[in-house]
Amino acid sequence: AEEHGKSSFKFAFIMDKLKAERDRGITIDISMYRVETSARLFTIIDAPGHRDFIKNMITGTSQADCALLMVSAGLGEFEAGISPNGQTKEHALLAYTLGVRQIIVAINKMDADSVKYSEARFMEIKTEMSAFLKKIGYNPEKAAFIPISGWNGDNILEKSAHMPWYRGPTLIEQMDALEVPKRPMDKPLRIPVQDVYKIGGVGTVPSGRVESGTIKPGQMISIAPSGIITECRSVEMHHQAVPLAIPGDSIGFSVKAVSVKDIKRGYVIGDPKNDPPAEVTKFQAQLIVLDHPGGIHQGYAPVIDCHTSHVTCKFSRLLSKIDRRTGKVVEEEPKMIKTGDAAMVEMEPSKPMILEKFV
Repeated sequence: AEEHGKSSFKFAFIMDKLKAERDRGITIDISMYRVETSARLFTIIDAPGHRDFIKNMITGTSQADCALLMVSAGLGEFEAGISPNGQTKEHALLAYTLGVRQIIVAINKMDADSVKYSEARFMEIKTEMSAFLKKIGYNPEKAAFIPISGWNGDNILEKSAHMPWYRGPTLIEQMDALEVPKRPMDKPLRIPVQDVYKIGGVGTVPSGRVESGTIKPGQMISIAPSGIITECRSVEMHHQAVPLAIPGDSIGFSVKAVSVKDIKRGYVIGDPKNDPPAEVTKFQAQLIVLDHPGGIHQGYAPVIDCHTSHVTCKFSRLLSKIDRRTGKVVEEEPKMIKTGDAAMVEMEPSKPMILEKFV
């Protein structure tokens, strides 16, 4: 990092592997790292914060059990992040929307000249972020707010001498205190594909997070929507072969006689003998319009993000407007829906998409 004149980015530099990322000093794609503490083994998913790469950020966030939201304490930087077009707001909202219910807010750059480890600045940010998190749906009482310095390492591994006023846990202590979600091992296998690699001497290697079920070498698997059934040759986690992968594991697995062209991000791996995943031609969705310029009419076709897939879907029918709090229908077949409305709609994907009923 020092060679590139970016020594202040030393922790980010470890995570950013792409040459373009190191040159620009920003994260572009998601990268995963294994981090072991005295109590736990974590997979850190470093997701891009930059607006240009929000699609990759969604793919990364959809695989997380907990969100670690980095907020800058720098004067003007925090304010930019929570402005109407700020990335802090967008990321917190996406994390909640994608089902990530545990959140840690790390208030970084406490060492900056404009902050000087100020307790007043920390409390100001904590108050503002608590109000915002509550508005989205998080319980701010359960969210952890930790003042840190990525540059100096304050409150990351060890308590900081610069902030005697802070009596809470360090970042690592808070991570160790997270609740481990219940893993659905007994459900049918589902692995949304995040990336696909072609590795010399090994062949085609898809990667992704096991959402339900288990996978082991030698097992027959199905790939939806292409309909291919093949054998899983090997399973790796953090470049180490494992005999079995369970829900929550981020893995790479080699498949027999499948071309890289036959499997893409957004495809889903299943078990051909146990309720394999299937493509949908249309689906009904309950949605809340948080922010949209103008009205949404029948025929409107936005990009829908679901697990790791990004597919353009058309509003084929607006079925009903519903009350956000009670869920009761307030208007059948409305002509349009706008910001603040909740509705049931029917959507048609423009290309093969794997979805399942929400239960």
